[in-house]
Amino acid sequence: MAETVKIEKFAANELTSLRDELTRSGIDLWQAGEVLSAFLAGRGYGVIPEQARDAVLRLEGPGCSHECIQLELERVALVM
Repeated sequence: MAETVKIEKFAANELTSLRDELTRSGIDLWQAGEVLSAFLAGRGYGVIPEQARDAVLRLEGPGCSHECIQLELERVALVM
């Protein structure tokens, strides 16, 4: 019997807040990676710092919707 993996869906307002924080002027890639790490840590997940920074680059791209952000978080989040 196959094991079902539960994917956490983050609320749209959480994703909007995260994106706003990441695109805030004056924040560099390292700081943005830490913001993403803190977001996931606050929800019980870990992330490899390099993957967090790579994810930030994709999240800051033009046209990254809530679905895009959700998929990127799923890709990098590690269950703690």
